Amino acid sequence: MVKHKVINSLFWSSFEKFSAKGVQFFLGIVLARLLSPEDYGLIGIILIFVSFSNTITDSGFKSALIQKKNRDEKDFSTVFFFNIVIATIFYGLFFLLAPLISVFFENDALILLIRVSMITIVINSLAVVQIARYSINLDFKTQSKATLISVLISGFIGITMAFLDYGVWSLVAQFIIRTIVNVFLLCMYSGWVPSEGFHLDRFRSLFSYGYKLLLSSLLEVTYRNVYIIIIGKFYTIKELGFYTRAKQFSDFPSTNLTQILDRVTFPLLSQIQDDRQKLTQKYKLLIENSSLVFFPLMILLMTLSEPIIMLVLSEKWISVAWMLKLICISSMWYPIHSLNLNILKVMGRSDLLLKLEIYKKTLTTIVVITCIPIGIKALIIGSIFVSLISLLLNIFYTQKFIDYSFFSQLRDLFVVCFSNFLMGVLVYYTVSLVEKNSMKILAGSFVGIIFYIPITWIFNVGQVRKIPEYFKK
Repeated sequence: MVKHKVINSLFWSSFEKFSAKGVQFFLGIVLARLLSPEDYGLIGIILIFVSFSNTITDSGFKSALIQKKNRDEKDFSTVFFFNIVIATIFYGLFFLLAPLISVFFENDALILLIRVSMITIVINSLAVVQIARYSINLDFKTQSKATLISVLISGFIGITMAFLDYGVWSLVAQFIIRTIVNVFLLCMYSGWVPSEGFHLDRFRSLFSYGYKLLLSSLLEVTYRNVYIIIIGKFYTIKELGFYTRAKQFSDFPSTNLTQILDRVTFPLLSQIQDDRQKLTQKYKLLIENSSLVFFPLMILLMTLSEPIIMLVLSEKWISVAWMLKLICISSMWYPIHSLNLNILKVMGRSDLLLKLEIYKKTLTTIVVITCIPIGIKALIIGSIFVSLISLLLNIFYTQKFIDYSFFSQLRDLFVVCFSNFLMGVLVYYTVSLVEKNSMKILAGSFVGIIFYIPITWIFNVGQVRKIPEYFKK
């Protein structure tokens, strides 16, 4: 029964990320052809503050509700009312700070853009509890429907406005409408309404677990956007536009798969948190299978970046290609990061999560300050170094709670990395022999897949030899 729920949850979570986000990604390509890199640079700055505010609004309570075993209606109602109040406060704060933000980035257009866009944090606060309830029940089908519908409606409106030359406001309208429709559908399908009011004792109980996650998340959000802040401040808005598009291409496989793993595995592993042996088995299985699928996707995206950008976005976006290659190297580790950190959350060690984030962000600060004078390329290369060191730190702390040692994890990951390195070299030389961009993509993908399947079988990577058995079942 549990296995069926997990498979069902993975399917619907994957469906949401790779259908709804796939549609959104396609719509983004259409918009990129109609809009300029400067427009994407501006929306990239706005999304920094939206992400920061949404993290504050959540305050770690969503994870606290999922992790808590004896949660009840009082817990849900308390979180609901707190979310609305804190979101409203932060909207007012950013409304007042908008002129100062525009001065920092030296762009007056940001004042109105921020004041209009930030209303989404208040809207999102209405659905935090609903999302937690869906996650607790491993119900990702409902979330998938809401996401897909909201993406289709907002995408149509965004493209229409872009054709009518509304510029960056096309992206703002798309973002706001998507948020409104998604939250409305989540609340409507849920049918849940708060019935117990705000309870201070429940707030304290949840906050004692959630505040450390909040601080960790704030550090994570701040430093996830630090490159956008730095590029927007020290370089040009056009370069920021190129960077945000490169991140969107990289994030489509990396962030989506990471979010799928995070939202499904956290409630799943929370259910077996008291069984160390079973927890270790599930974790090891997740690490092996996620790297088996995810690494080749990122290697192919990296080696095929130039023909993909030329074919999909046109020559005006060619500067995205070299950025995408470097970003793929740092983001290919995201799912492994997430799985490691989920173990700490499952075990209730939000204090270690916070400590880890402090270590990693200190490292990021040093790297960023060092690389700013050198240039934007050095800045992105620095992010690769940070990602690899962060991975080692995450694995080191996770091994304390499961029977899967630091060196065992590195050994298993090395086998996958070596297989993908061989595939990447072969794809690179294959692409160099073809002229047309479309044929480069087809030939490179075909050769990569044909080579990767037998090489992973030979090295017995992950669970690849059990795939025929799964199909038989």
